[in-house]
Amino acid sequence: MASQSHLGHATSLWNPMNAKYIFGVRGDHDPIHIISLDVTAAHLRRACKVVEGVAARGGLILFVGTREGQARAVVKAAEMAGGCHLFDKWTPGTLTNGQQILRRTKKKVVDELDREQPGFEPQLKFSSAVKPDLVVCLNPLENYVLLHECGIHNIPTVGIVDTDANPTWVTYPIPANDDSLRCVQVLAGALGRAGEEGQRQRLASAKKGYITYEPRHHLEMPTKEEVEASKRGEAGAKSQHDEIEEEFDDEVEVVEAESEPDAYALRLEQEEKERELQARANGGRDEKLANLSELEEDLDDDIAQFSQPDFDILSDRARKGLEEEDAKAAAEGAEKKK
Repeated sequence: MASQSHLGHATSLWNPMNAKYIFGVRGDHDPIHIISLDVTAAHLRRACKVVEGVAARGGLILFVGTREGQARAVVKAAEMAGGCHLFDKWTPGTLTNGQQILRRTKKKVVDELDREQPGFEPQLKFSSAVKPDLVVCLNPLENYVLLHECGIHNIPTVGIVDTDANPTWVTYPIPANDDSLRCVQVLAGALGRAGEEGQRQRLASAKKGYITYEPRHHLEMPTKEEVEASKRGEAGAKSQHDEIEEEFDDEVEVVEAESEPDAYALRLEQEEKERELQARANGGRDEKLANLSELEEDLDDDIAQFSQPDFDILSDRARKGLEEEDAKAAAEGAEKKK
């Protein structure tokens, strides 16, 4: 009650499927539903038993909480339970199309004491994507795609169901207030501690030599050469999986070489075109500069020609004037004689 787990939504927003979880109604003007804390405690205990059992049998638990403020609680619960966490948006198709989306995710093989075993790297390249054995969703309303994919792949789910949500979306509902951050932290902490207890039981049984589950990876034991090569971190001691992968890569390279032009030839052709364009640009610039220099020389000649006085023209004009004056003087002298 201190974490406000009993507060539901307005009565106008309720889902009739939650009728068995509702204790009553509070308020006159804006009535809200009150969730029965006895039912919440009972469903929380059942969910904790499920999480503990999955962890005790070596299962992978995924904690999901995508609302603001839930990241810290999700990460802490996943660390305690030894599982995975997601506090960002769920990528649709991660489970249904996981072989393509998660193919680059790093995988490793561990023994019953969680010690990594070398030599399985070649086989892990061809193994299927790892799927969780249990999903704990703290806000089912925003992650209906995730819950739908879990239903398709028969993955059980645990979720916090408020009065406005459909409890049939998850396998193990926990009726509580999913809008209260304190409530979410309390429930996530309880589920995380349950997973931690399951991991402790599994490791304690493994140290005594008791293993209560069977591996489902369908992997073959690596050879001595593969183990030694994995420990040395070398590419030697190739297994049959490596040879198949190399043959596949060679076939892909041949197909790409036949269907696409050589990248080196394309680069050479592109460089040749760039040099040709550069030469054309330089040639046009030199031609323009030469024409400009010729124009400048012609202009200098014109300026030199017209800036200096033309003495020949002046002398001709003076000679003509003198001749005219002499002709006039002769005409006047002839008239006087008459």
